[in-house]
Amino acid sequence: MELAYIPSPSRGVLYIGPIPLRGYAFCIIIGVFVAVWLGNKRWLARGGRAGTVADIAVWAVPFGLVGGRLYHVITDYELYFSEGRDWVDAFKIWEGGLGIWGAIALGAVGAWIGCRRRGIPLPAWADALAPGIALAQAIGRWGNWFNQELYGKETDLPWALHITSSADGRVPGYYHPTFLYESLWCIGVALLVIWADRRFKLGHGRAFALYVAAYCAGRFWIEYMRVDDAHHILGLRLNNWTAMVVFVLAVVYLVVSAKKRPGRETVVEPGASDDGTDGDGASGAGAEDDSGGETEASDAKAEEAAEKDEAGSGKKT
Repeated sequence: MELAYIPSPSRGVLYIGPIPLRGYAFCIIIGVFVAVWLGNKRWLARGGRAGTVADIAVWAVPFGLVGGRLYHVITDYELYFSEGRDWVDAFKIWEGGLGIWGAIALGAVGAWIGCRRRGIPLPAWADALAPGIALAQAIGRWGNWFNQELYGKETDLPWALHITSSADGRVPGYYHPTFLYESLWCIGVALLVIWADRRFKLGHGRAFALYVAAYCAGRFWIEYMRVDDAHHILGLRLNNWTAMVVFVLAVVYLVVSAKKRPGRETVVEPGASDDGTDGDGASGAGAEDDSGGETEASDAKAEEAAEKDEAGSGKKT
């Protein structure tokens, strides 16, 4: 018997009257709010308007949920379409099953639509949202804890996860809490992106690419620890191959983008500086620069006039 371990919840749903409040869905919702909140702060700091991130998220989030579910259902189709299974379960998203790869891919399509409608460059919006997405993943992973799913191999470590009931029929016991490992890793990824963005002024989608590369690096070793059923290719789980491929693509983008489009976008949202809605005093700073420029011009004219007067008085003498 373990002296110390992480307990699993006795149930993954609470009822407020007749309304069910599922832990998995609650974690996803909280994660989305955190991503939008942080993304909005970063968008304002880059010179955008307040509320723009949320407006585009209205497009990105539904697309992302559909993409995440599609990826899960396609890669684990036997859970829903094999003999003895009910295909209707494929729509029960609250029971768990969202693939981050599909969520990001199709979510990007929704974000592209939203950005296009607002005349905003998608890479700049993605850069602002990148660390928020990582934090949303960190929060969302706790939904797996509520569902007692996606854990690792058996272990006797003091932070082992105590599984009491498992949907995959695995024997109750003590396992590596891979949901916790990924949650902590995602927090680290968010901090890394925030630091690197401030240090190197990442732009044109490079902050987002850094998030993708860093997440894939962690997902590879965490995925390797998991024991839930998965498709294997050449001895590796499908998600391991996906992580490797996406990691390489993200690194290539970082290198090529830095050479072709160095620096950061000067304008992320057309017209934002005209209505005084820039974040972190951006418009105020601009006003100070303008007034400062006018003051310098006035001083230069005064000095020039003074020099002419001195020259003129000298000639008269």
